[in-house]
Amino acid sequence: MNKNLDNERIYSNTQLIKKIFVFLKPYIKYFVLSLVLILVAVGLELIIPFFYKAATNEMWKLDVDFPKILLICLGMAGITILASATQFIEAMILQHAGQGIIYNVRNVVFNHIENSSIEQINAIPIGKLVTRVTNDTNSLNELFTDVLVNLIRSVVTIIGVIIFMFVCDVHLASYMLIIMPIILVSTFIFDKYARKAYRKVRHNLSHLNASLSENLSGMKITQAFNAEQKQYKEFKERNRKLQKSSSAQILLHAIYRPSMYVCYIATLFIVFWFGGKDALELAINTGDLSGIGTLLAFYLFIDKFFGPLQELAEQLNTLQSAFASSERIFEILDTPSTIEDREDGIELEDIRGEIEFKNVWFAYEEGNWILKDVSFHVAPNEVVAFVGATGSGKTTILQLIVRNYDIQKGEILIDGINIKDIKLHSLRSKFGQMLQDVFLFSGTIKDNIKMYEENITDEQVYEACKYVGADHFIERLDNKYDEVVRERGNNFSSGQRQLLSFARTLVHNPNIIILDEATANIDTETEVLIQESLEKMMSIGTMLMVAHRLSTIQHADKIIVLSKGVIQEMGSHQELLKAKGQYYKLYTLQYEKNIHLED
Repeated sequence: MNKNLDNERIYSNTQLIKKIFVFLKPYIKYFVLSLVLILVAVGLELIIPFFYKAATNEMWKLDVDFPKILLICLGMAGITILASATQFIEAMILQHAGQGIIYNVRNVVFNHIENSSIEQINAIPIGKLVTRVTNDTNSLNELFTDVLVNLIRSVVTIIGVIIFMFVCDVHLASYMLIIMPIILVSTFIFDKYARKAYRKVRHNLSHLNASLSENLSGMKITQAFNAEQKQYKEFKERNRKLQKSSSAQILLHAIYRPSMYVCYIATLFIVFWFGGKDALELAINTGDLSGIGTLLAFYLFIDKFFGPLQELAEQLNTLQSAFASSERIFEILDTPSTIEDREDGIELEDIRGEIEFKNVWFAYEEGNWILKDVSFHVAPNEVVAFVGATGSGKTTILQLIVRNYDIQKGEILIDGINIKDIKLHSLRSKFGQMLQDVFLFSGTIKDNIKMYEENITDEQVYEACKYVGADHFIERLDNKYDEVVRERGNNFSSGQRQLLSFARTLVHNPNIIILDEATANIDTETEVLIQESLEKMMSIGTMLMVAHRLSTIQHADKIIVLSKGVIQEMGSHQELLKAKGQYYKLYTLQYEKNIHLED
């Protein structure tokens, strides 16, 4: 397994087939049955030229037996109908199997992405992940529902034609061997370069989707800074690269298919030249005109040989597309999550909410320490706030507690248990997280609060919204709790989205509550509601807060002041003010600023 220029994995055909077979295995009986039906259908189709030969030879006789010719025609019609019915059944079976396989592939890919660490998801543009789950699986879908069956049918037909040609006339069939090396060399070259071309197409398509997703998400900023032309130029350049790579791939196909047609004409010329001479000599010397029927049969055989061969170009084209997409799918599936459960992971039941950091060191990038030997203790039901300048490590601490990232050195304990020994699902189920950037899903307000948890009743939703004060604006909506939430919740204000986030957290009954700048984007009126809610929430369990507004954390039991990843001070609001250290300076600065604004 190698890497390409974009540091993506490159798999050999053998590796890909083995990996694809894992998904195909549950449906193998359908493919075996389809293969049998393909053999039957191809066999029936290849018998037809013999009927043509028999009918032609009969018509050249002086005393033509018309009933016999009619019987031959009826036999041809019956075989054609039987072959068509067989193909229909085989196609339906493969479609059923193929759709089932792709359904499973999509589920597996999406589930794997969901279980990847935040670090890994942040490292890949969302547009690329969307491409993997949609475009790439669709290309793989063609492999099972179209390419595979037609590829097998084409190969079986080609082999069958060669065999039947030798059965029909060994001498004429041997002329076919003259053209075979050219066909094999052309196909080998096409296969080699087509994969590279398709890799580049998929790579550029993925980059285009990633750029498009980012630009659409940031359209407000683009328009605010009049950067439309710059973004357009960037999109145009990515689009040009995709066009260029697609044109190169099309050029390969455009060269291969006509080359097969040239081989087809050359074969017809060879067969009719030598076969015609043999048939003419046989007719002159013996009066036997059966050579004409043999020539007609061979014409049909050649057509049946090159028809699938030219279709094979289309199938190889799509096959390379499917293999290129498969590489990108399996690249995702073969990348394990950097945050994984241990085999003997612990399932937490009720917890007290005690948290302890012991000499914790952490860096997003090796050597660039964000936290340096951080140690602190949070007692059950205690309210602890973290303050400090941007980049001091406040938010990082909150992310480490729920294992969005793993630390390099030290220990993080919940109720005395190392969080690495606790199953991720169990650990995170004990936390309620309210972040600065609230994300709302498409659906209704009720859906967003429940997060599709069936055990949560409507009454619990109403109570949670009333508890945090969200009911004030919800009750004024036309559809109240069934009001539709547009993409990212853009039909609600920042404050309203934050109140919904509070309600969503409370309704899931967390033991530990995390607030990361949860009041940063809230207006003064909404902040009053939030402050009232926070006072109530402090009695629910352990609470960890990060806030730039020091007015929101004055009632915390403990305030931890951070600077460049190191704890500078620790104590209550009054204790830190008396110490007149860094916290005192921050508080004084904010207080004076607020007085200035009021003036």
